[in-house]
Amino acid sequence: MFNLTNLNNIPPLLLQASNYLNLIIVIAIAFILLLLIIRNIRIVPQAKTFVIERLGTYHATWQTGIHAKIPFVDRIANVITLKERVADFDPQAVITKDNVTMQIDTVIFYQVVDSKLYTYGIENPILAIENLSATTLRNLIGDLELDETLTSRDVINTNMRLILDIATDPWGIKVNRVELKNIMPPREIQQAMERQMKAERE
Repeated sequence: MFNLTNLNNIPPLLLQASNYLNLIIVIAIAFILLLLIIRNIRIVPQAKTFVIERLGTYHATWQTGIHAKIPFVDRIANVITLKERVADFDPQAVITKDNVTMQIDTVIFYQVVDSKLYTYGIENPILAIENLSATTLRNLIGDLELDETLTSRDVINTNMRLILDIATDPWGIKVNRVELKNIMPPREIQQAMERQMKAERE
């Protein structure tokens, strides 16, 4: 038996093994800490933001730069681009004031200006914009006759942009532009318009 209280009595091999074990433990702890640091440092690129939750609730919005999150406490809830986006929707059936049914397809140019509102304000922002644009378009076209609709594209674009921009503000979205890509009256009206244009050219 050797006395553990006296280091001189510890066999050299046991002492060496103990030193190796301590060194391995220190290296392992240092490696784990380094890994945690590396895994929890984030670089937010240009024109993006990260929405951060702490213990399940909103904590911060990270802008461009280097950030560190607390392991097991913070999480990245959403990564959002601040670049302008384009939403090209399917043609919508609308009825003019003089009861002409036509198809109009709309293109919306928008961007996120508040990442927190965009993340938590509404479940599906794109679907909401599509439904809102369809309703707005029907209301605007419903106040115009066919001839006005065909000649007032710029006015319709401007009015739609103003209405959509106000409506989407609580969702952290800014509508920059709205364009009516195609206005498609019924075929018989198109044919009548083509005949009239042909007659005018002759």
